[in-house]
Amino acid sequence: MPEELQKKEQLLQLFANMTGNTKIVEPMKKIHGTLRDSDAVEREIALIMRELLDQGIFKTKLRPIQLAKLICAYHSGKNDTEIARDLGDEKLSKTVARARVRMKLFRELDFKMPFDRHKMEELMTSGKTMKEISELLGISPSTLREYRHVLEAIIDHDMDRYIERIKDVMEDRDLTEQMTTSATKDAFGESIDITEAELIDIT
Repeated sequence: MPEELQKKEQLLQLFANMTGNTKIVEPMKKIHGTLRDSDAVEREIALIMRELLDQGIFKTKLRPIQLAKLICAYHSGKNDTEIARDLGDEKLSKTVARARVRMKLFRELDFKMPFDRHKMEELMTSGKTMKEISELLGISPSTLREYRHVLEAIIDHDMDRYIERIKDVMEDRDLTEQMTTSATKDAFGESIDITEAELIDIT
């Protein structure tokens, strides 16, 4: 057995003997980003989303708690299909995408338009129909609608104050996780320091 691994096992065994705790790593995993903390964040965001929906500013078939889960999943790096799957129905991916854009949770792909953006903006105010514009741009009407949603979300500020409140909740969550991680590392580091000192005394 490598000397470093043997020393680690001796330290952990000594720690267990001193504290009566035979599990060290597993409780640490539970401390960081626990389900309780995650649920609390989602509930707080859901309350904001309910208020927003009640105001009639934002319309979607997703429920407030689903929108809260969408926001948290987006910030964890999940794509629209993965988020829809988390909500229980992969077919909701387009609904998820529209809600995400409406809340200004943009992705790089949202702006990768196969035409000049300013040309689209000009055509949208020209009085032409969506079908005519889509034909001129060489895309389907459904794709045109998705790009239109992106442009409308950029210039729409009705939801800004709600979005800022959601950002505050997310930032508080991140700060809490950072503090929890730091405290856990410090506590474990102190325990290792103690056990190392004890190990020196007995070896």
